[in-house]
Amino acid sequence: MENAVLYEVNNNVATITLNRPQSLNSMNDALIDGLHSVLDRIERDDNVRCVVLTGNGKAFCAGGDLPFLNGIATAADRRKFIARVGAVAKRITIIEKPFIAMVNGVAAGAGVNLMLACDLVYAVDKARFAQSFAKVGLIPDCGGLYFLPKAVGLHKAKELMFTADLIGAAEAASIGMLNHVCGEDTLAAEVYAMAQRLAVSAPLSLGLTKKYLNNTSLGLDEILAAEESTQALLMDTDDCREGIAAFKEKRTPVFTGK
Repeated sequence: MENAVLYEVNNNVATITLNRPQSLNSMNDALIDGLHSVLDRIERDDNVRCVVLTGNGKAFCAGGDLPFLNGIATAADRRKFIARVGAVAKRITIIEKPFIAMVNGVAAGAGVNLMLACDLVYAVDKARFAQSFAKVGLIPDCGGLYFLPKAVGLHKAKELMFTADLIGAAEAASIGMLNHVCGEDTLAAEVYAMAQRLAVSAPLSLGLTKKYLNNTSLGLDEILAAEESTQALLMDTDDCREGIAAFKEKRTPVFTGK
């Protein structure tokens, strides 16, 4: 049986590939278990400085595998599965390494929300997006009720979720769901150029910036206090000293994460 999730690391960039192309990379136990497994590896591996998440075949992720979901027999098992799906999205937001979603095709349902959990989103120009839950009598999951309003605003999120309309990449970019729309021939090159750029940046700086940006419960006073304590610590790191020295010497810094 093929692995539902593929994983490789090159030049400090990890690539996670959803690998159920026959079902448009829809979510079942194997895919969610595979995602948790690779996230465990990413958390432990200091060699990984940036992560790219993509899909195999013509889709990024079509959301939940409906025949699989329909076959879950008990309420307890249904809750357990949805909780594990949500935990994937949460882990992406709290792992202090940048994640780039490389959306190679359709993203629907939880697939859209998995994409939105990432820090940056690049999509091919032919990609399509739908919060398709209402069509099957469900509410958004995989963190969608949190991520989509943050990206597009409350009223636009309601429209997309209430109607389950399919939208194109240009519209998705215009309302704030995407960072960049790319041609099919350039998508991978543009994503990995950014991934390499992030992989050689200061990992402590990027990780802590991500941490505070994703903690929307903090008010201004709490953010200012976090800036005060964190900045004082970072100013005493090897990376900060290296960055200042490289600036003075007009060369590219070499950051070590220390």
